[in-house]
Amino acid sequence: MRALVLADFWKLTVDDVPEPEPGPGDVLIEVVATGICGSDIHGYTGENGRRVRGQVMGHETVGRVLAVGPDAAGDLAAGDAVTVNPVLWCGECRQCAVGREQSCPNKRIIGVTPELRSAFAERMAVPARNVVKLPDGMPIEHGALVEPLAVGHHALVRGDCRAGEAVLVLGGGPIGQACVLAARRQGAERVAVSEPASHRRELNARLGAAVVDPSAADDFVAAVHAALDGEPTLIVDAVGSPQTLAAAFACAPIGTTVVLVGMAAPTLDVAAYEISTKERSVVGSFCYSAAEFRDTAQWAATAPDAIDTLIEGRTDLDGGPASFEALARGTAQASKILVFPQGVRA
Repeated sequence: MRALVLADFWKLTVDDVPEPEPGPGDVLIEVVATGICGSDIHGYTGENGRRVRGQVMGHETVGRVLAVGPDAAGDLAAGDAVTVNPVLWCGECRQCAVGREQSCPNKRIIGVTPELRSAFAERMAVPARNVVKLPDGMPIEHGALVEPLAVGHHALVRGDCRAGEAVLVLGGGPIGQACVLAARRQGAERVAVSEPASHRRELNARLGAAVVDPSAADDFVAAVHAALDGEPTLIVDAVGSPQTLAAAFACAPIGTTVVLVGMAAPTLDVAAYEISTKERSVVGSFCYSAAEFRDTAQWAATAPDAIDTLIEGRTDLDGGPASFEALARGTAQASKILVFPQGVRA
C-alpha cells in the first residue's frame, strides 16, 4: 500500500510500505482522511524530537472498517464509518483505572510512537477499543476533526469551564479553534481569541469569538477587556510559548486559572510570584480521556457548519509533501488540511 513516509526532516515521500497485519483484537481500517496536525509539522521539521526518520505519521483520522478481528471488542462491522482514538493505553495501571487513559505511563500514541505505522497511509490496523463509530448521517470527513476537537474539549474541562465564563484563548490555530468551540459547548458566555494572523482571526470570528490582534494593540490587556466586555475568568494558552504564557499572566485577574495546552516550547520560564502571590492556577492539559473522545465524536455530529469552517484544504497522498512544506514555511492559508489517501472525497 502507499503511505507518506518521513524520509528525512523536511522531506516526505510517497512510498510503498507493507500492508498492516491486524491481530485478533484489531480492526483493519481503510483510511478516508487524515488531518495534518501542528505536531506533525513539528515532527516534519525535526523541531520537537518526537518523530524519527522513516516514520509514517498521522493521528487525526477517519475511515471505514474493512475487517474486524475475532476477539475485537464492541459491535463494529465492515463498512462502518469510524474515527480512531490514537492513545493506546495499557488498561492495567492506576491512571487507566480512574479513566485517565491519556496519563497512562505505558501509553503509546499512533502517529507519535515510531514503530506504530499510522494514518497517512491507505490502511491501518488499530485495537478495537480505540475505534469509535461515527453517528449516523455525520459527513465522514468530519470524523478527522474529532481528535483535535477532543483536545480542545479536554482543555476546557481541565479549566473547569462553566456556564457564564468569559474565556480568553491565546492562539487561533486549530487547537485554539477547538478551544473556542469547546468553550461554547460548555456554556461560556463570551470567548475572545488573541491571534496575530488575519486569516485565523477571521476564521475564529466565524466560530463566534471576538478577536484581538496582539501585534496591533497598544494596550493588549485593554484590548482583551474590550473584546470580552470585562476581565477573563478563564484563560487557555493554545500556543505554549514564553510570549503567550507571559500574556496570559498579564491578562489573568487574581485567582484565575490558566490552562496550558499548547506545546510550542518544551521549557518555559515562569514568574513564580505571578502564580503564588496572586493565587493563580496553571493547569496542564494533554490529549483527552477515552470517554471525552467518545463524547466529542457524538457532539461533532451536532455541529456540521462549525466543522465545515475548520476544514480549509484537501489533498491526496501525492499532494501531501507540498502541503506539509507550505504549512511548515507558513505560506499555506489553510489552518487545517486533510489528506485523502484514497483520493480527495473518496
